Amino acid sequence: MPESVLGIPAPIEQLQFNHTTYDLIVFAYQPWFLSPSIPATSLLNNPEFLKRLKGTNVVTLIGSRNMWIAAQEKVKTLLKQADANLIGNVVLRDRHDNLASAVSILHWMMNGKKEKFWGIFPLPGVSENDIRQSAVYGNIINRRIKENNYLSLQEELVKNGAVEVKTNLMFIEPRAKKIFSIWANAIIKKKNRALWLQLFKYYLLIALFLVSPVVLLIYKLFIQPFTGKDIKNKKEYFSGVNLKNG
Repeated sequence: MPESVLGIPAPIEQLQFNHTTYDLIVFAYQPWFLSPSIPATSLLNNPEFLKRLKGTNVVTLIGSRNMWIAAQEKVKTLLKQADANLIGNVVLRDRHDNLASAVSILHWMMNGKKEKFWGIFPLPGVSENDIRQSAVYGNIINRRIKENNYLSLQEELVKNGAVEVKTNLMFIEPRAKKIFSIWANAIIKKKNRALWLQLFKYYLLIALFLVSPVVLLIYKLFIQPFTGKDIKNKKEYFSGVNLKNG
């Protein structure tokens, strides 16, 4: 957890490339703890991969339970630092209710079985239908490559359902990200790391199943009705590929 949140890369084996330059790189990754996964961060810090990114068009493909915004903002930053051109983003996520999908994912992670927990919770992960539907995005991108026209590619992808920004998750995620950062900076310095990770685990369960429903209820009743314009602007930004102040 700390390494994911703090963006600390891990050593990776030497990469083998068939070419020195590419027309397009599809960078597929998962968010871990609201941050790019350690393998993703490690790749984005690899000198040989960075050489291929420089000046190259990139489409990001995210596989996520549901929260991906903070991780994508970090990836946007790393791609900009690599002088890559982010031209598209596709998000495949678990579309079920936040709490129900959390239970399903926990069962899947702990047992290695992608099944309906107790026969009543939804199947965990990205649905087979959404995986098949992603061929639409591949066809759009492939056509744009042949036309050598990437102008408004992301807008076309979004119109076809490639990205959906959920209002409630957009509210929770930046706040959770700040708290995760506090935990990560604390845990990384501790000698008794296992104990602190256990404490974080219980905090996470309490925050997810007890605190977040109350916070979301307050948000929906007292904040969301009065911030429509701000919500619209943020959704448009997070659906796109541009980086703030970038």
